[in-house]
Parts: sequence; C-alpha cells; structure tokens
Amino acid sequence: PVYPNSTLKMPSSEESFIPLWVHPDLPKLLKLEQSAEAFGSRAISLVSLPAGSLFARITTAIPAPKKAYTSVQVSEKEHIELNSDLVYINHSCEPSLVFDMERYEIRVVENRDLKAGEPLTFFYPSTEWDMAQPFKCTCGAGGVKCKGLVKGAKDMDRTVLKEYYLNSHVVKLLEKGRQSGA
Repeated sequence: PVYPNSTLKMPSSEESFIPLWVHPDLPKLLKLEQSAEAFGSRAISLVSLPAGSLFARITTAIPAPKKAYTSVQVSEKEHIELNSDLVYINHSCEPSLVFDMERYEIRVVENRDLKAGEPLTFFYPSTEWDMAQPFKCTCGAGGVKCKGLVKGAKDMDRTVLKEYYLNSHVVKLLEKGRQSGA
C-alpha cells in the first residue's frame, strides 16, 4: 500500500524487519513458569541484554477500571492492565527491570546486565503509590536488601526509595506528601 499524499510505500513482509522492542514478540523475549502456588507463576528472560537496554514496549495495555493486584499505576490517579504475559513480571527488591510508565517501556536496570534464564522482576513501588493488595515480599534478595512488607511507595522510607528508579507520578506524590507534612 501507498500512504496517502506520499510517495513512500509500505515495505512488504520480506523487506521489513520490525525489532522486538518496537512491537514486542513476547514469546521470543520471555517464557512463563507456571506454578500451582498462589502468585507463584513468573516470567523468565529468554534474552541477554546490557544494563539500561530496552527490553520491550508496553503495547497491549488498556485502562483499568480500578486499582487491582494485576494493574500498573501510570499516573497519580490512573492504572492500566497489561493484557499480556508482562503481567507475570513479579516484584523484587533487587529487580532486573524497570517499568517506565511515561514512555510505556520496560528497560533493563542501569546497574547490571540481564542474563537469559534470569527471572524478570521490577520494584513494584516504582510504579505503585498505594497497592491494592500489599504482600510480604519473598523476593529472596536477603539481608537488608529485601524490604519485607510491600505496600507501595506511600508507606516506604524515603531514603530506601532513593535506591530505586521511580516513575515521575510516584516522585510527584512523594513531593506532595513532603509539602503537606505527611
């Protein structure tokens, strides 16, 4: 096909190569490990990527009617449902990924590479101000790295949060809390 008012032609399927990070083919990026244990299923990386690399774009999300344990907060008041296997990227206090909700991107953390075979995880309070379903963390980070009870950024020590990538809506809510004396 030809684009209207243009001399550009859309490439044929033989001519085009769309990188995975533009339109992710999730089965090539991750595999699911199903578990009979409640909340035990997880996503495992099929690719190795350097620190800071783009893992995938979030392309199948829809607005969530309300905050839920499966939703991801994208602004001060809005949540989305991922509608894909990305929902199996679990929490860790020592995450392998960051969810950048301004760009709808998932990137490898800045401080280490991602290895194929590694569980895909992100720090839930980096997107969540107040979680619909707080939980006792079982991430296995150990020692002082594991934060224990995860409720959302609102209930975490501000010095601890400085250790992590935080989405701008979480930063704004932290600033509002500081200004109001909370």
